[in-house]
Amino acid sequence: MDIESAKLIGMGLAVGLGVIGPGIGIGLVVAGALEAMGRNPEASGKIITNMFVGIAFTEALAIFALVIGFIIKYT
Repeated sequence: MDIESAKLIGMGLAVGLGVIGPGIGIGLVVAGALEAMGRNPEASGKIITNMFVGIAFTEALAIFALVIGFIIKYT
């Protein structure tokens, strides 16, 4: 196996495994927010705001995994 093949496999593993956690986390955040809005519809505005903040922080981890994948590929 040459170095380019190893870099592509490393990038795929880094990005693939690095996105699994945030994907599950975003699903749990949205599920919790929908359940909370179902129980207390009057508070849905505040719940949605907090949900989007949680999604943004969780998505940042996936972006970090993508950056690490590009570093592996292009160095």
